[in-house]
Amino acid sequence: MRLAGEKRISAPSNPPGEKVGRNRWGEEDPPCVAGLCLCFGLITHSGMASENSPLLAYRLLGDEGVAFSANGAGGPGGASARKLSTFLGVVVPTVLSMFSIVVFLRIGFVVGHAGLLQALAMLLVAYFILALTVLSVCAIATNGAVRGGGAYFMISRTLGPEVGGSIGLMFYLANVCGCAVSLLGLVEAVLDVFGAAGYAKDYTTGAMMTFASVFAVLFNGCTGIMAGANMSGELKDPSRAIPLGTIVAVAYTFFIYTLLFFLSGFTCDRTLLQEDYGFFRAISLWPPLVLVGIYATSLSASMSSLIGASRILHALAQDDLFGVILAPAKVVSRTGNPWGAVLYSWGLVQLVLLAGKLNTLAAVVTVFYLVAYAAVDLSCLSLEWASAPNFRPTFSLFSWHTCLLGVASCLLMMFLISPGAAGGSLLLMGLLSALLTARGGPSSWGYVSQALLFHQVRKYLLRLDVRKDHVKFWRPQLLLLVGNPRGALPLLRLANQLKKGGLYVLGHVTLGDLDCLPSDPVQPQYGAWLSLVDRAQVKAFVDLTLSPSVRQGAQHLLRISGLGGMKPNTLVLGFYDDAAPQDHFLTDPAFSEAADGTLEGGSPALSTLFPPPRAPGSPRALSPQDYVATVADALKMNKNVVLARACGALPPERLSRGSGGTSPPHHVDVWPLNLLRPRGGPGYVDVCGLFLLQMATILGMVPAWHSARLRIFLCLGPREAPGAAEGRLRALLSQLRIRAEVQEVVWGEGAGSGEPEEEEEGDFVNGRRGDAEAEALACSANALVRAQQGRSRGGGPGGPEGGDGEGGPATALTFLYLPRPPADPARYPRYLALLETLTRDLGPTLLIHGVTPVTCTDL
Repeated sequence: MRLAGEKRISAPSNPPGEKVGRNRWGEEDPPCVAGLCLCFGLITHSGMASENSPLLAYRLLGDEGVAFSANGAGGPGGASARKLSTFLGVVVPTVLSMFSIVVFLRIGFVVGHAGLLQALAMLLVAYFILALTVLSVCAIATNGAVRGGGAYFMISRTLGPEVGGSIGLMFYLANVCGCAVSLLGLVEAVLDVFGAAGYAKDYTTGAMMTFASVFAVLFNGCTGIMAGANMSGELKDPSRAIPLGTIVAVAYTFFIYTLLFFLSGFTCDRTLLQEDYGFFRAISLWPPLVLVGIYATSLSASMSSLIGASRILHALAQDDLFGVILAPAKVVSRTGNPWGAVLYSWGLVQLVLLAGKLNTLAAVVTVFYLVAYAAVDLSCLSLEWASAPNFRPTFSLFSWHTCLLGVASCLLMMFLISPGAAGGSLLLMGLLSALLTARGGPSSWGYVSQALLFHQVRKYLLRLDVRKDHVKFWRPQLLLLVGNPRGALPLLRLANQLKKGGLYVLGHVTLGDLDCLPSDPVQPQYGAWLSLVDRAQVKAFVDLTLSPSVRQGAQHLLRISGLGGMKPNTLVLGFYDDAAPQDHFLTDPAFSEAADGTLEGGSPALSTLFPPPRAPGSPRALSPQDYVATVADALKMNKNVVLARACGALPPERLSRGSGGTSPPHHVDVWPLNLLRPRGGPGYVDVCGLFLLQMATILGMVPAWHSARLRIFLCLGPREAPGAAEGRLRALLSQLRIRAEVQEVVWGEGAGSGEPEEEEEGDFVNGRRGDAEAEALACSANALVRAQQGRSRGGGPGGPEGGDGEGGPATALTFLYLPRPPADPARYPRYLALLETLTRDLGPTLLIHGVTPVTCTDL
């Protein structure tokens, strides 16, 4: 079969290739000879790339029709039209790849230094590792088509671009170094450099040989087991040919190596084996035949490594993982030959040849190959553990046990061979993975990590039993209903701080009726909301629904959001007032976008995905009646409720992800008493009052709020002596491990005289009091809160002046008790008006009503 475009690399019509070759010919020393041999190999291979000689560069085959279809390769009549049998497509190229220079120049080295028994042990260990990896390769290869890049494609499409890209680059370097090793072996044969420094010492360095160092040389000659998997696109029946052909090739090469070990050990003297690595010529019936074999295996192995490396590099460049660094490797000829990647690889081989020591390079190459094999085993192990329904390879002679054993064996042998090279390779892989993670990679490949996470999360969610909940381990699980995120960014970040490691769901209701629509309009919106979560850097889920009204949509979300034991227990709403919404996308640095309305990578900007904020006076999707009804619905469902007002005025440093250590001092004020219920007595000890204390304490645990001081205001009853209630509150705070400053304030307007009235929450609206009295009560409570804010700083958002004074820290956030809505829906608008009066000009305020116990004094 014809190998697409190989003649264009070295033909006279390609000046760049010729120029590079001629420049290397003029140098001296063994690397020059190696460079000359490599250039000769390129020319020879180009001439031999015909229908009858596809073997020297078998790695060109496999999927060129897919990888280079844009450039014409793989079209009708191209390489991809040929369908190879198991023998020609898998067995022959795998055997040629595994029979390297080791057969002729290192059999004596291994047997002579290690002895026959240890040499056989090395061979068994090497092939045990290879067999485990072959099982994983066969499983992955028979689970789908393997495209260009071989092991890189398998790993990157399983473990993701970060790990796949880093290991793919290392596998590329292994092929480059493998090419250099084959050429250095050829140089040894040409120059006849076979002297030994002493008994059991390396002829190049004089270092004493060990089991690990000799194993590294042996294992380097056993690589190439992925040759058949790389050719899946050229096989008549890949699901049968890859496992059968690879296993046959591995078994055949194992038999040949074993036979050579026995014959060498039985017929040759140990001194001969150690001092003459070319001993085959001395004992051959026709010595020139050995030299022919050395040339053939060296050129075949070096060319296959070089072409295979160029294909891996081209696949890396096509995936655009390393940016402009590998951009020239994308260049291909008209027939689809990636000559840019070939020149890249050829130049790097010349640099590697400067090392000039085969055994030194063999250790590095072996470690790199072991890393790649471990990654293949890890890929198969991950797919098996993820239990994905689409992972059903036709090759079934594997299990997670073989995959795990393969990973462990590869890692163990890496460190036995060369701890330094193994540690360096893992460090290099980590650095490359970090670089690719920072750059970001394609998300369309599929990540097995997501499948593994799903598998584990599902398992532990089933174990999260709501019947075993205890107040000691309570945490807020928030559902924040957002109309337009442009005006809700500060509240979105504040809710993220309040969740304390709990569930956080962003909910949005799209108005409509699915019966009247051709398709669901909600599904296309998820991408924009997920981008919002990423850009705002909050740990939140997104839940969207379609409903005829916002109230019904909120009911849907309250009921069905979450899963198992992770369901929202607190509803968070923005306050319903007449203030014009701000567009925080314009002022928030995290949402600064290009002038053309696009983000990096060409994706649409968030400003184009969300509508502009509502104009003042324009109609709303939610009426005041439905707003209060939504609050009442949540309380009926036993959900806590938080209403947030004026969060846009929060200090930006308090909403950041930093520690807040450099922030100016602030107060967080808590009023754990219902200010709209003028009743004395210890009202702060009810469930709702304790809920306020808990939420304020949780906020103080956030690093950005560490420097803020918590103040709790205690309203004295009409006949209560100063100090008594404060003492009880301080004792309670001590039991709850809450550190706060307690201040007593006199409740003047609402104290009244006579017996306190025992009324249910909300009876100030339904009861005997008139609207005027209720309004006066709300104004009095508002003045009381503003007065305490003004005392601390002499003005500010809660003070009359509206500016920062010098009297003390400003109040950054105020927690107020939210009364329960009235029972009569007709009084909902009046209830909302009283809340507006209560919180007017107080600055950032949270109105909270808690219905569940959240504090505990026990261990």
